Amino acid sequence: MISVFVEKENISENIIKITEKADVNHLKNVFRMKEGDQLRVVDGEYEYFCTIVILEKKEITAEINDKKSDEYSSKIRIDAALGILKNDKMDLVIQKLTEIGINKIIPTLTKRTIVKLKGKKSKWDTVSKEALKQCQGVKLVEISEPLKLSEIEYSDYDLVLLPYECAENTRIKDVLNNSEKTLKKILYLIGPEGGFSEEEVAYLQENNAKVITLGKRILRAETAAIVVGGVLINDLE
Repeated sequence: MISVFVEKENISENIIKITEKADVNHLKNVFRMKEGDQLRVVDGEYEYFCTIVILEKKEITAEINDKKSDEYSSKIRIDAALGILKNDKMDLVIQKLTEIGINKIIPTLTKRTIVKLKGKKSKWDTVSKEALKQCQGVKLVEISEPLKLSEIEYSDYDLVLLPYECAENTRIKDVLNNSEKTLKKILYLIGPEGGFSEEEVAYLQENNAKVITLGKRILRAETAAIVVGGVLINDLE
C-alpha cells in the first residue's frame, strides 16, 4: 500500500490533510490515485489506514478507517554516530539506516572529516522521510546536528561499539553475548572515509567503547555503517 508521512497537526479526529506539495503531486500524477482509493499514512508514532475522500489541486483529504501503534520499530534503541561522508555517500547511509530501523543518526565531526558543515543538511531529513515511506516504517529517524566526538554523551548508552580495522578477534556477537547489562540503548561509531585517528580510538576506548572487528576485509565507511546496523537489528530482535 502506498504510504505518506504527515505531521501530527495535519490529523484531526478521523480526518487527515495531505498538504506537502511533493506528496500531493506524487499521489495524483504519479500513482494516479482518486477518491475512494486506500492510503497508508504515518506520523512518526502511529500508522493510519485511510480512504481518500477529496482530491484538490494543493491538498488531499483522507478519512481514517483504522489506527495502529508502531509495530515496526525495535524496542532496543540503536544509534549510529557517523563521520560525515561526501554527498551521495551520506545520503545512501541515511537511506539504508532508516530502512533497517536505526533510531538516531549523529553526524560526527572527526579529525579526518573532509566535509565541512556549519549545521545539518535539510536534505538528510528528506532522504530519511522518503526511505521511511518505502520501507513501511512508522518512526522517523532522528538526525542530530553535527557533533564532535567530545560532545557525544557516551554515558547515556548501555553499550558503545567501535568497529576498527586494527581490531583482532572480537566480533559484535561476542560483545553482545558477554554483556552483563540489559541492553536498552546502544551506540556504534563509524569513522569518515579516512577512518578514526589513533588518538580518537584511544579517546573512545577511554569512554568505554568496545573495539570490534568486521572481518578480514576493509569496508568502506558507508558499507560498515549499514553492516553494523543490520547485524545489531537482526541479533537483538
